[in-house]
Amino acid sequence: MRQTEFDGRGGQIRWTESEGVGPALVYVHGLGSMSAVYHAHIAAQPALAGRRQLFVDLPGHGLSDRPADFGYTLEDHAGALGAALDAAEVTGAELVAHSMGGAVAIVLADRRPDLVARLLLTEANLDPRPVPRAGSSGIAAYTEEDFVHGGGFAEVLARVGPVWAATMRLADPLGLHRTAVGLVRGTRPTMRELLVRATAIDRTYLVGGLEDEPAGRAGLVVSGVRVVTVSDAGHNVMFDNPAGFVREVARIGRRVAGQPSRTATAR
Repeated sequence: MRQTEFDGRGGQIRWTESEGVGPALVYVHGLGSMSAVYHAHIAAQPALAGRRQLFVDLPGHGLSDRPADFGYTLEDHAGALGAALDAAEVTGAELVAHSMGGAVAIVLADRRPDLVARLLLTEANLDPRPVPRAGSSGIAAYTEEDFVHGGGFAEVLARVGPVWAATMRLADPLGLHRTAVGLVRGTRPTMRELLVRATAIDRTYLVGGLEDEPAGRAGLVVSGVRVVTVSDAGHNVMFDNPAGFVREVARIGRRVAGQPSRTATAR
């Protein structure tokens, strides 16, 4: 396990990694999740053998520290992720980022284009103020006091289901709430606008075929974002259709080597 300071006050962001060659694959988890739990089974697939792969836990999540004086905005998380990549001596990374982690990855790509060559975004948050049924909206509906000390955290754990609760219960309630509030607030320009204008970066957006059609899909495609629907998958594409997910992660590497890729529905 590796670590580096991210907040100027001793807070440590931590990650694990496997040795390999080529542009680093950096996995970034969603709200209340952990990178290795959601992606280690993907990284172990033969199609990704020999690649350097990093599993980063954002502040307040998993193995990383959870300082009470940290803001946990999307910009704050992007800064922490950038600190980890700097410490790991990674440039031109391929970020494989899920949900909230996708929003963080977009912000990092905009702020530190030297660190990011490619984005593979899985069901990433692109717009502020998501629908009320979204997990972030449910958490952000509580005040910070009620969520952290008034039973809100326990209520959310009881209703999110066992898979998400398994990692969410390990997150810091304060960091989780502030992260959800920051995600609902979004960025200015919005994450979608940042993604659309990142034309120098290879961009793929994965959609679970069991989920609603993503808003603004046509606009993403026009801007050069490759939008792929992965069949038989919901929000957690990497769990629901790991074979389809691996094909998309591996396709990024093939483009590095100059091999052709096709826009398609993954099966």
